[in-house]
Amino acid sequence: MRTWLANFVSRGCSLVQTRASIVMSVVAVVILGASAALAQPSPEVGGEAGLKLPDLSSVSFLGMDGHKLLMIGILFCIAGLGFGLAIYMRLKNLPVHRAMLEISELIYETCKTYLITQGKFLLLLWVFIAVVIVLYFGVLSPVPGKPVMTTLPIILAFSLVGIAGSFGVAWFGIRVNTFANSRTAFAGLRGKPYPIYSIPLQAGMSIGMMLISVELLIMLFILLFVSGDYAGPCFIGFAIGESLGAAALRIAGGIFTKIADIGSDLMKIVFKIKEDDARNPGVIADCTGDNAGDSVGPSADGFETYGVTGVALITFILLGVRNPTVQVQLLVWIFVMRIMMLVSSAAAYFLNSAVARSRFADKDVMNFEAPLTSLVWVTSVVSIILTYIVSALIVPDIGGDTSQWWKLATIISCGTLAGALIPELVKVFTSTESRHVREIVASAEEGGASLGILAGFVAGNFSGYYLGLSMVFLMSVGYYMSTMGLAAAATMIAAPVFAFGLVAFGFLGMGPVTIAVDSYGPVTDNAQSVYELSLIEQEPNIESELKKNYNFDVNFERAKHMLEENDGAGNTFKATAKPVLIGTAVVGATTMTFSIIMALTNGLTQNVEKLSLLHAPFLLGLISGGAVIYWFTGASTQAVSTGAYRAVEFIKANIKLEGVTKASVSDSKKVVEICTKYAQKGMLNIFIAVFFATLSFAFIEPFLFIGYLISIAIFGLYQAIFMANAGGAWDNAKKIVEVEYKQKGTPLHDATVIGDTVGDPFKDTSSVALNPVIKFTTLFGLLAVELAVKLTETNPGLTNVLAVVFFLVSFVFVYRSFYGMRIGTESVAAKAHAAAD
Repeated sequence: MRTWLANFVSRGCSLVQTRASIVMSVVAVVILGASAALAQPSPEVGGEAGLKLPDLSSVSFLGMDGHKLLMIGILFCIAGLGFGLAIYMRLKNLPVHRAMLEISELIYETCKTYLITQGKFLLLLWVFIAVVIVLYFGVLSPVPGKPVMTTLPIILAFSLVGIAGSFGVAWFGIRVNTFANSRTAFAGLRGKPYPIYSIPLQAGMSIGMMLISVELLIMLFILLFVSGDYAGPCFIGFAIGESLGAAALRIAGGIFTKIADIGSDLMKIVFKIKEDDARNPGVIADCTGDNAGDSVGPSADGFETYGVTGVALITFILLGVRNPTVQVQLLVWIFVMRIMMLVSSAAAYFLNSAVARSRFADKDVMNFEAPLTSLVWVTSVVSIILTYIVSALIVPDIGGDTSQWWKLATIISCGTLAGALIPELVKVFTSTESRHVREIVASAEEGGASLGILAGFVAGNFSGYYLGLSMVFLMSVGYYMSTMGLAAAATMIAAPVFAFGLVAFGFLGMGPVTIAVDSYGPVTDNAQSVYELSLIEQEPNIESELKKNYNFDVNFERAKHMLEENDGAGNTFKATAKPVLIGTAVVGATTMTFSIIMALTNGLTQNVEKLSLLHAPFLLGLISGGAVIYWFTGASTQAVSTGAYRAVEFIKANIKLEGVTKASVSDSKKVVEICTKYAQKGMLNIFIAVFFATLSFAFIEPFLFIGYLISIAIFGLYQAIFMANAGGAWDNAKKIVEVEYKQKGTPLHDATVIGDTVGDPFKDTSSVALNPVIKFTTLFGLLAVELAVKLTETNPGLTNVLAVVFFLVSFVFVYRSFYGMRIGTESVAAKAHAAAD
């Protein structure tokens, strides 16, 4: 196993290095060519290098200064880490049969291999970002009054900390989930539904508390222990790093998991075998993908979402608020609110667990969605109540206005309410109880896969209407509250933009719980697979062994039914977290885009008229963003479809169904290699294209770039909602046929499996990856656009040349994302030749 892991990692990294070396040469030539012009002094444009934190100890809160108050917050973060580790240890010590434990450990080993490969890949991608950071903070806009050789290493270090944070929580997530999957499968043997609900939720809460605590601890460290002159740039570096980490892990993980999922699922149709048949060499890759795409990706994405949203608000406060006292008040208030989110999530979890245990612990049947739904709503209510209480205590007076505390609390509560309301709306389109999902099943019964797929398109499109307008409504309430004296009290520019940022902040008000219900899905999915792969039913004398060692009588059919039913609940709640995260990305990007606008307009005093449809470049930017979103959707899906083709091709040629009980380990590893190969190839094309497109549009014209950022946020929002919910609906339509109708292996099941395979890249690749892509583009754009502005002041001709060069590089990788990834005609020709022979 160790030798295979080492060889696999080596092959994966050599693939990335070969393709990345060409691009690095281009980067070196282009960037070094610009450095001479950038070295010329010119006036400041109000960039990120000038962000300076005020003295937090200058304002008193609850009888102590702001610095001391936030120091107490570190203790809450440590308590949150302890909470996550305590659950981790509890899960590790739960009983599990050796056959199931062996499978879960094999899944973990393949996940480790994938993560190690991705870690090396991330370091290569970081070089691109590091070059721009060095040019910006080292040449273009050094931190005022500080030596470059001191500031630059600090900013670069925090960009690496951001990557390490995303990577670290992702690793913790797969370790927890691969403990929980076998324990959940084993708990199903006892015949009671409550344990197989409780274990995945505990795993999710462990990840959620650990994730939020680590992110908050890092940000508090920057805020409290890094000099105010350095803190602003360090926050930017940290945010860009974690955004890069999330984008790479989310996109590559999404491609990997759906290659494996489709490759495994299609065997059910081709060979009429059962779900997770141990003889299918694609099943281990599918289990690995459940973690790579549905655990690693969301963990890194969640970590980045909380960090980037916080950085967006910090940047706004430093740029948009003139009064230093109010700056301190708002900064301390925001961080105290983040700490409160930890407390409210933990309190709601314990309260809901007590109620769920009393209701379901002894029941033989339960609705798995019911306690998850109540957890979300209890957390929302507790968080909103604490939001008002804490706001009244921390900021009772802002700029002499004693009414602003409840207005700010109301704005945040709009986002917190969205965190509960959006999952309810998502369930309307994706739950196994949903009329839309049952419409898919009914359509497929009469019209087969084609009508089933059309019904899923309907569900996705309808969901865009309802979710989009719900976000608009809650943002409108936030806007209305911001017009009630906030600008005057806080001496704030563009108070509505700050309100939108607070709404995004409120989306995350249920932090750990949002992550927990999202992580519930991969555990339930893996638990079902672990059960089948363990071949527990074929173990000699298994009934007597379980009775002797664990003191219960087993009912295998009941166990399988409950695990499948719980997987349906997992599918539903996996779907509910996706619009919350994409909504946060879009609303938060609004705040970050305002920071760029502030720099370009010198504090809204110049060039404001260019933020208009009457300014042609701005309009062209709005149109360009949509083009990039639709290309990205196609490129990520192409990587999945090509990889899935190769996986299916290999599985069909090597699957053995006669005389064996399980697939060979070597064949299973080969499928994992195929998935990793195409995930890496697809991710590299996408990253390089997005990286250079951002530089190109920023260099063409700054206000075109503003339009571009607004456009990718809006197009991305609706594309992501449509794809995520259509995919979720197709997924649970298949689950209804399998669990409720008991029609596996029938034409109806085949039709819903086809719908599910169409929906796989919709819900778990393209849609979810739009979130980090939007945030990475916006954050990186902060540096890119000011790099362009400065270069234009000194050498406008070179700016135009670089804009063209950057676009051509981007276009090459856009072209490669299809023509370099397509299945190709040679396979078709080879099959035709073989048929003729």
